[in-house]
This record gives sequence, C-alpha cells and structure tokens, in this order.
Amino acid sequence: MIAHDIIIRPIITEKSMQGIMEKRYTFEVAKNAGKVEIAKAVEEIFKDVKVKKVNTLNVRGKLRRQGRYEGYTRCWKKAVVTLTEDSKPIEFFEGMM
Repeated sequence: MIAHDIIIRPIITEKSMQGIMEKRYTFEVAKNAGKVEIAKAVEEIFKDVKVKKVNTLNVRGKLRRQGRYEGYTRCWKKAVVTLTEDSKPIEFFEGMM
C-alpha cells in the first residue's frame, strides 16, 4: 500500500488538538493497516518526523435517523500517533492552533 492509502485524513477535534502539545496526532487510517505500516506511512508523508508509538482503535458506526428511516454510519479505524521528543512537529497541525 502507498502511504497516502494508509493515512486517509487527520482528525481535527477539540480532544485531538489538546494532544498536539505532547506531539500526539490523530488520523483516520485504512481498516486493514497495522501499527508498523501506520508508523512508516507517517514518517514517509511528513518528513523529519520520528514516530515513538502508535495506538489504534476501531470506531463503530452509530445509529442515525432521518425521519422514519434509520441506518448506521460507517465504521472506521483511528490511529493516535505519538512522536519522539527530538522529532519535529507536523506543520499541518501547527497552523490549526
């Protein structure tokens, strides 16, 4: 898989933005990607970045209603990537603060 196929998009929420000070970034990733693949993809996409650890979790779809019809939102996988202390921060997230 290509790195851009593994890392789908960054997650921009209040909780994920609090982790930026500790160099902790949150991404939506491919469902079949492992922690090692995610770490390599982040290091490949964002240059001069060293990954310390990766935590992953599967997000289940929630039940939503539209009038009398109901269905579930899609299931997806989330990865919380922590960088080493000597690593550069990711510039994309720095513009959000």
